[in-house]
Amino acid sequence: MNQPTHVLDGFKVLDFTQFVAGPTCTLMMAEMGAEIIKVEFAPNGDPTRAFPFMRDGRSGYFVQHNRGKQSICIDLKKPAAFELIKELIRKVDVLVQNYAPGVIARMGFDYDSVSAINPRLVMCSISGFGQTGPLAHLTGYDACGQALAGFTSMCGEPDQAPYTPMVALGDVSTGAHAMGAVACALLYRERTGKGQHLDISLLDTYFHYHEAAVQMASLSGGEIQPTRSGRHAYYLAPAGIFKSHDGYMIIAAVDRQWQALCNVMERPELAHDPRFENNTARVANLQDVITVIEGWLSSVSDEEAMAVLDRYRVPFAPIVSVQEAMNHPHLRERGTVRKVRDRVLGEFDLPGFALRFSDFKKPLTLDAPFLGEHNELVLTRDLGYRPSQVRELEHSGVLHSGSR
Repeated sequence: MNQPTHVLDGFKVLDFTQFVAGPTCTLMMAEMGAEIIKVEFAPNGDPTRAFPFMRDGRSGYFVQHNRGKQSICIDLKKPAAFELIKELIRKVDVLVQNYAPGVIARMGFDYDSVSAINPRLVMCSISGFGQTGPLAHLTGYDACGQALAGFTSMCGEPDQAPYTPMVALGDVSTGAHAMGAVACALLYRERTGKGQHLDISLLDTYFHYHEAAVQMASLSGGEIQPTRSGRHAYYLAPAGIFKSHDGYMIIAAVDRQWQALCNVMERPELAHDPRFENNTARVANLQDVITVIEGWLSSVSDEEAMAVLDRYRVPFAPIVSVQEAMNHPHLRERGTVRKVRDRVLGEFDLPGFALRFSDFKKPLTLDAPFLGEHNELVLTRDLGYRPSQVRELEHSGVLHSGSR
């Protein structure tokens, strides 16, 4: 028996995804050895092929989210293309799609249809607001799901407009949730022989980021109204962003860590001060807590502060820029920041794969595909087509390809 390349080696995925959430799901599966066949529609394929940063007609954005995938590019308006996809559905284990609800059905590939073709198929539908419910019809991106989950209302200063984080927090997390659901559905299929349909939404994913707000609002009968509280948590103290000597720093010293922080600041008596003796008192006197901590931070360099916080085991972190994080030796050593090489873009940095497996310590080398690059490979290998048949399909416009 050949040694598998990774934990999902041998599984085959038909990928009808674009942008971020869907491609994140299939990228994570590619990182674990699954074979991903990315279906792109003629003439331009995934719209992110034109997203910045562009060099020599090649998108770094597209490369980041589509490494390790094989691209076939088809014109689904052609009957032969529809039949080709049906043939592929018979051969794959998973179908992932992230079109708006109803779109995949209009193509003829809703779950009832694909399950009739391949009863063992696991189909994963990723959307903004779910496949059912009053909001299912809405189109939207990450920030839309974030807003409707009550997440955005929690970000920003209390007397100013809310803001949205400049990262694809929901898209990437929804993709990761989808990947986990697919993996579990495959495990269930191995036990029962049955495929199923997975409904994964950005809104659902975002809502359970509320680790405290929902239960607090519910149990308090509405007395507590969670909202944005600026740089500091509204229910724990100290837990927030503090101005330091050289910049800004996260410090979170809850429970017994408050005593440790008082020792760090050489103010042990503060642990018994009635204003600070427990979390409730510290929240009520938050501004005094901030004044004490920032007063200490202003008196020492950030390097000195971090050294003593570390020594006393008080949770902290400096606020660093993206560039500083990219150059951090810890992130480099663990492969959290990873150098990749693209055939057009050359060598550059990308986020690495966040999951670690003891049997597969080295990340796989993955290339992002050119548009329709794998038309012939996929059709000859998986469907038994002859190269001459593939060329006929290209000539008739059923299949397309491009140089980037």
